[in-house]
Amino acid sequence: MEVIFKIIRQQENSAPMVQTYPLQVEPGNTILDCLNRIKWEQDGTLAFRKNCRNTICGSCSMRINGRSALACKENVGSELARLQNIQSPETQNKTIHEITIAPLGNMPVIKDLVVDMSSFWHNLEAVAPYVSTAARQVPEKEFLQTPQERSLLDQTGNCIMCGACYSECNAREVNSDFVGPHALAKAYRMVTDSRDSNTENRLENYNEGTKGVWGCTRCFYCDSVCPMEVAPLEQITKIKQEILDRKQASDSRSIRHRKVLIELVKAGGWIDERQFGIQVVGNYFRDLKGLLSLAPLGLRMLVRGKFPLSFEPSEGTEQVRSLIESVSQVTGDR
Repeated sequence: MEVIFKIIRQQENSAPMVQTYPLQVEPGNTILDCLNRIKWEQDGTLAFRKNCRNTICGSCSMRINGRSALACKENVGSELARLQNIQSPETQNKTIHEITIAPLGNMPVIKDLVVDMSSFWHNLEAVAPYVSTAARQVPEKEFLQTPQERSLLDQTGNCIMCGACYSECNAREVNSDFVGPHALAKAYRMVTDSRDSNTENRLENYNEGTKGVWGCTRCFYCDSVCPMEVAPLEQITKIKQEILDRKQASDSRSIRHRKVLIELVKAGGWIDERQFGIQVVGNYFRDLKGLLSLAPLGLRMLVRGKFPLSFEPSEGTEQVRSLIESVSQVTGDR
C-alpha cells in the first residue's frame, strides 16, 4: 500500500516546514525502515538518528503522529490502526494513508529529526546517577547484593535513555529547572540501591523546590510513551513517599500540600478549601506573607458569593477514610 510520510524538517534556528514523501510499504515495515528508504531512494539530505544493532538502543526516538516513540519499534500497520482509533469519523473514511513524523519535543532542533540533547544529559547528571560508596570502607572484593535487593533495580534499570518521556513532559515544557522524568526515574534507582551510601543527601536534593519531584505535574505522559515500561511517574511517586516519610508538614509548602490534602480528605471525604489554603499556604498561621497572598483571592470569592462559609463532610466519608488507611497499611505510606 502507499503511505504518504509527512516529515517536519527544520534547520537550526529556522522555521519548520513539512515535506511529503510517498512510499510503497508493507504493514510490517517499521517506521525506521521507511525513513531509511526515503533517505536512500528519495532524499539523501534527510537527517535522523539511528544506532540499531550498534548497542546504542534508543537513538531513533522521534514523534510519530504526535507521540514520542522508537522508530525501530513502531510499524506502519499498527501506527495506522492507532491513528484510525483516535481520528474523527470524517477523517477515518479517508483512503489516503498518512504518517506524520517530527523531532522530539523540549529540545532544540539541530536538523530535521535530530535534536540537541544537551539539557537531557545535563539534567541526568544533576541527580548523580551512579552508586556512591564514599562513606564505606572499600572491600577487597565487589559489593554484594541479594537477589531480592537486585530485583528492586530491574524496572528502572531498563531505561535506555531514548528521551521519549522527556520529550512529552509537560512540566519540563513550562519549567526549565525541572530535571525531567528520565532523571528522576534514574534517581529512584539510586535511592533503592542497597550499595549506595548517600540516600539522605539525594532525597534532600530531589526535594528542593520544583527542580526535583515536586515539579512533576503528574500528567502520565511519561508512563504512556516509555517503550521499556520504566514508568517514570511511578518512580517519582516512590521518591515523594521516601521524602514524606522523613519530613514534617511544616518543612515546606510541597510537603504540606501532600499531607494536608490527605488529612482533609480523611476528615471530610473531600477538601475543606478554607482550611486547605490556611494550612498549606499560610503554614497554620505561621506564614504571614503566605496568608496575605491569599487575601486578594479571598476578597474576590466573597464579592462573587463563592467563598465557602461552611463545610459539610461528603457522604461515605468513613469509607473513604477506611480506604486511605488500608492503602497506607499495605504500602507503608504515612
